[in-house]
Amino acid sequence: MSNVIDTLKERGFIDQTTHDRELNEYVEQESITCYIGFDPTASSLHVGSLIPIMSLAHMQREGHRPIALVGGGTGMVGDPSGKTEMRKMLTLENLAENAQGIKNQLSHFLDFSDNRAMLLNNADWLTQLEYIPFLRDYGRFFSVNRMIKAESYKIRLDSEEGLTFIEFNYMVLQAYDFLELCRRQDCRLQMGGSDQWGNIVAGVDLIRRVLQKTAFGVTFPLITTSSGEKMGKTHKGAVWLDAERTPPYDYYQFWVNTDDGDVGRFLALFTFLPMAEIGQIDTLEGADLNSAKAVLAFEATLLAHGHQAAVKAYQGAASMFGEREVPQHILPSSTIPRGEAAQDDVSVPQTLLEKAALKAGIPAFKLFQTAGLAKSGGAARRLIDQGGAYVNGRRIEVFDQIISDQDLDDDHTITLRSGKKRFHRIKLKA
Repeated sequence: MSNVIDTLKERGFIDQTTHDRELNEYVEQESITCYIGFDPTASSLHVGSLIPIMSLAHMQREGHRPIALVGGGTGMVGDPSGKTEMRKMLTLENLAENAQGIKNQLSHFLDFSDNRAMLLNNADWLTQLEYIPFLRDYGRFFSVNRMIKAESYKIRLDSEEGLTFIEFNYMVLQAYDFLELCRRQDCRLQMGGSDQWGNIVAGVDLIRRVLQKTAFGVTFPLITTSSGEKMGKTHKGAVWLDAERTPPYDYYQFWVNTDDGDVGRFLALFTFLPMAEIGQIDTLEGADLNSAKAVLAFEATLLAHGHQAAVKAYQGAASMFGEREVPQHILPSSTIPRGEAAQDDVSVPQTLLEKAALKAGIPAFKLFQTAGLAKSGGAARRLIDQGGAYVNGRRIEVFDQIISDQDLDDDHTITLRSGKKRFHRIKLKA
């Protein structure tokens, strides 16, 4: 009989684990409590956080209780893991505001009702610590020799800026978090990215020394694309889970543009579709593989933004790129609309312009900048010079070509395109 660890392994989540045999026995209990820490340095998480989020969701789906621990206290110190310079310090007010934004996003993936999942903030206990008693009671369990060998510290020690004493405390504080959650919530499993291995093992060791209990750790691999790039990085920057930062249509487009070689792997990691169905993806090519990409984009958008937003994004894509009917036999468990998708351009990014402004005419480079298809006027000029700017399907040849109401098409809109896949609609204000 398989357990949640088997599920996570099958779907590609697990890099390292502690106490393999004991861990399997532990998760086979009726219900356990596990936790992952989230860095509250921004009010939104991004797709780089989806592996830990999805792992907590798998835990909950198999009857366990996940804790999302917001680092309101450790966020005031800064985790040096994977960083070559010291992180920006935030106030408790900033951190509390960011924590609320993070909970709103996690609520799409986790059910927080009736304590089925919990959002906790380590500021609740870390800010109450007294320095001398803390050093006396817990500092004595940490070996400096062992700490500086941890990968998270070695990177900073070798950097030009070096490692500050405040950051050096981070491993101790994260280990203490694990101890506190074990005491307060009987939480004996911590999960996190591969860069957290040293911090997690330190917590496992602290619990053994202080409470004489066996605790467990699981880490996830760094997810890269088939081209070797870090997951979630685009030319536009991070792909956020917050709809205000990355609209559902753009989120859908991020996933539908997945490289062919990543489709099956990403379906396993970022959707809950059955592995038996996902296993068929490697045999697909051409139009069928594109249909699988549409399912990946739909399911990922559904999880982050809800069914209605996913349908709108799917329909918006159909209105821009033409309808793509997803055959019934491809990933049949998906709730993606089958058959003809009613085209709907509401979810396609749009800008409303005054009729008088459009009638007077706007230089093409300014219009592309206004629409957000270029970050600056200079970037818009380069886009046009390189042949990557289109209006209603026609390439713009001159950067200051005037776009006016004469360019409105039959439905009274102007469609701008940057490159092959970025679209924007210009509409007149009512």
